[in-house]
Amino acid sequence: MTPRPSLGLRARLLFAFALLCVVTAAAVSGGIYVQARNAILQRTQDGAVQAMKSRLEALYPLRSATPGPDELGDIAAAVPDQNNVEFAVASYGEIHSPVAPPGHLRLGGKVLALELGVISPKLRLVVAGGQIAWQRVVLQGTPWLIIGAPLLIAEPDRTARVSGIEVYAARSLLAEQRSIDDLAARAWLTGGAALAFAVVLALLATRGVLRPVRELGRAARLLGEGELRTRIEVRGSDELADVARTFNNTAAELERYVKQLREMEADARRFVADVSHELRTPLAALTAVADVLDEEAARLPEPAGRAAKLVSQETLNLTGLVNDLIEISRFDSGVAALTLNEVDVAELVRATLRVRGWSELVQTELPPAVTARLDPRRVDVILANLVGNALRHGEPPVSVRLSADPHWIALEVRDHGQGLDEAVLPHVFDRFYKANAARARSEGSGLGLAIAQENARLHQGGLTVTNAPDGGAMFTLRLPRRAPDPDGGPE
Repeated sequence: MTPRPSLGLRARLLFAFALLCVVTAAAVSGGIYVQARNAILQRTQDGAVQAMKSRLEALYPLRSATPGPDELGDIAAAVPDQNNVEFAVASYGEIHSPVAPPGHLRLGGKVLALELGVISPKLRLVVAGGQIAWQRVVLQGTPWLIIGAPLLIAEPDRTARVSGIEVYAARSLLAEQRSIDDLAARAWLTGGAALAFAVVLALLATRGVLRPVRELGRAARLLGEGELRTRIEVRGSDELADVARTFNNTAAELERYVKQLREMEADARRFVADVSHELRTPLAALTAVADVLDEEAARLPEPAGRAAKLVSQETLNLTGLVNDLIEISRFDSGVAALTLNEVDVAELVRATLRVRGWSELVQTELPPAVTARLDPRRVDVILANLVGNALRHGEPPVSVRLSADPHWIALEVRDHGQGLDEAVLPHVFDRFYKANAARARSEGSGLGLAIAQENARLHQGGLTVTNAPDGGAMFTLRLPRRAPDPDGGPE
C-alpha cells in the first residue's frame, strides 16, 4: 500500500504557527471589535435617549391634552437638532405630525421616505405603555436609531399618567457605523500583521529546529552508507543537543564494534588462507601415498584394502576442501580476477559435461552460435557445481538449458526431485551451509555453491535458485555477453 504523502516538518510548523496566530488574532480582535461596537452603539443610544428626554421635559405644560396636527408638529419640531437627531414625529391616536420636510428626510444627497410605518408595532406597543424604547433599523443601506418616548401628565397627587402623545425621533448611525468599520479594518490589519509576524517567527523557529534535524538525518545517512567516523556538532544543552550527543556516542560504539569485527574477520581469513596454503605441501605427499594405496588396495587383505580406499577417498575430499578454501580466500582478499576469452557457450557446456563423464546423464538444450566473452575456467567451475549437485542430490532427468538475448546469456540447471525446502532457499549460497531437509546430507565442503555465486558476481552476473512448478530445484546463471575487462592480471 502506497503511503499517503505528508507535509514536511517545516510546512507543518509553519501551518501550526499560522493557524495559532489566526485563531488567536481572530479571537482577540473579534472580542475587542464586539466590545467596542457595543460600547459605541450603547453610548450613542444613551446620549440620544437622554437628549430626547431633556427636550421633551421642556415642552411642559402642554397647551392641550388632545393636540391636533399643528400642536403635534410643534412637539415634533422641538426634538431634532439635539445629539444628531435628524427628524422626529409626534402622534396622538391616529393623528400624527408631518415629518419636516413633509414625509421625507434628505441625507447624503438621497431622499429617504420615513413615515410611522417604519416603526415596528412592538416598539409602538412599548411606548404606548408609558416607557421609553428604541430600535435600530437599516433603511436603504443606512443604519438608524429610532427612539420612542411617551409624554406623561403629572396628577396633583404626583402620580403620572400616559397622555397618549408619543414622540418618535430618528438618529443616523452612519458616523458610528463608519467608526465601527474603521475599527474592523484595523482589526483585520492587526490580524494580518500578526500573521506575517507569526510566519517570520515560524521561519526562524523552524530554521533553528530543522537545522539540527537535517544534520542528524545527513549524519545517519552517511553512517548507513558506512562512514562510521561521522559525527554531529553539539550546540547548546537542549533536547536536540542531547540527541546529537547520543548519536555521537552510538556512532563511536558502532565504529569500535565494527572495527573489532573487521579485525576478527581479517584474522579469520588470514588464518584460513595460511592454513590452506600450509596444508597443500603435506596434502601433495598424502595424495601421492593415497594413489599408491589405491592401486594396491585390491591386493591387500580385506580390512587393509578397505582402509586404504577410505584413506584415499578422504585425502581427495581434504584436497578438495583445501582448494575450495584457497579459492574463497582469493575472493575475500580481492585478488580473484577474470581471464576473458570469446567462447562458444554451447561448446563450453558440452566440454564441462564431457570431461566429467556426465554427457549421457544430462539432457541439454543448447542453441548454436551463442558466443560470449567469459572466463571459461570459472564458468566451468560454476556449471560443475550446479550439475554435480543436481546429479548427487536431485532426481533425473537433469537438464541444462541455454538462452540468450543481445546482452545476456542464461543457463538453467534443474532436476526433477522434491526441490528445496522454503526455509533452505535463502541459505543455499551461504558458506558451509548443508541442508538435509528435502535432500540428503551433502558430502562436500559446503563451499561449492558459494564459490559458484562469487564467480558469477565476478562476471557482474548473478546466480539464483527457485523450485520449479512441476518439481525439482532450478538454478539460473545469468552472465553478460561482454563481461567487463578485469582490473588486474590473471591469477
